[in-house]
Amino acid sequence: MKYDPINVSLFVSNRANLKKMLLRNSIAVVNANDILPTNADGSLLLRQNSDLFHLSGIEQEESILMLYPDAQEEKQREILFLRQPNALMETWEGHKLTKDEAKKISGVACVEWLPEFPALFHRLMCECEHVYLNSNEHKRARVEVETRDARFVRDVRERYPLHDYQRLARLMHRLRVVKSGPEIELLRKACAITEAGFRRVCRFVKPGVNEMEVEAEFAHEFTRRGGRFAYSPIISPPA
Repeated sequence: MKYDPINVSLFVSNRANLKKMLLRNSIAVVNANDILPTNADGSLLLRQNSDLFHLSGIEQEESILMLYPDAQEEKQREILFLRQPNALMETWEGHKLTKDEAKKISGVACVEWLPEFPALFHRLMCECEHVYLNSNEHKRARVEVETRDARFVRDVRERYPLHDYQRLARLMHRLRVVKSGPEIELLRKACAITEAGFRRVCRFVKPGVNEMEVEAEFAHEFTRRGGRFAYSPIISPPA
């Protein structure tokens, strides 16, 4: 983690707010974003699904959050599924979350390894009536690559055609547009980091400096303050 830990109460509260909006006897599932390939065995860095992060604080690939507020067993009302770490994975991919670490970050009491997901999901699908599945429904989005959520939607609807399916994005948009106190403080911190980046660049820029050096100054300031680029930098070349 390259930033200060976020208080777990934020994610607990976000999930509680979502669960209030679900229909009775509903399951909601959110998948992590894919890690996209480049060439050979290369890959891009993970840019986590914002909805999954909003509800759990988890920034690890292949993670799945499943919410079933009306499950008969209390431990099945919130379940987080993760890749199971091992020594070989850590050598090539770096540290992966343990169950205890994931619980501390997310506040989800029940954390399982990914191989447990299919059987548990099937069991709970046999009990629920409504299923909330996620998709990118931003008005300006042009989705040309099939996402992990999209593949999941297609697979679930094929295997369980008689359930009532609902759009989770519709609810997430309503939740995320209203910022809580802790979220506002995080936004203020992000604004302060951005300001520091611009002030650093203003002090640095002079004749002969190129756009690569300007980008490096932003990156330096953002990284040292526990931030990162919110989007790919757009820096004009010299005239």
